Amino acid sequence: MSRVCELTGKGPMVGNNVSHANNKTKRRFLPNLSDVTLGSDTLDRRFRLRISNAALRSVDHRGGLDAFLMKAKDAELSAKALKIKREIEKAQAATA
Repeated sequence: MSRVCELTGKGPMVGNNVSHANNKTKRRFLPNLSDVTLGSDTLDRRFRLRISNAALRSVDHRGGLDAFLMKAKDAELSAKALKIKREIEKAQAATA
């Protein structure tokens, strides 16, 4: 399973462990990912996504999954999230 957030594209970063003697060894900083179920108001469906906790806070701040996806750039969304975004756009166009 990929260690990349499906909504923000946040992935592992590389850095160093630095000892008291200033010895440096490589390490990885992994994103804090969790499996969550988010609901779409427009589609009236629920989606299971693997997102970072920072992305979860952003979704809550923007007012839900629909609002987050409408503002998000297509380049940083996963294929699954991009498909959800297209469905929401299609549903909003049909109602308008």
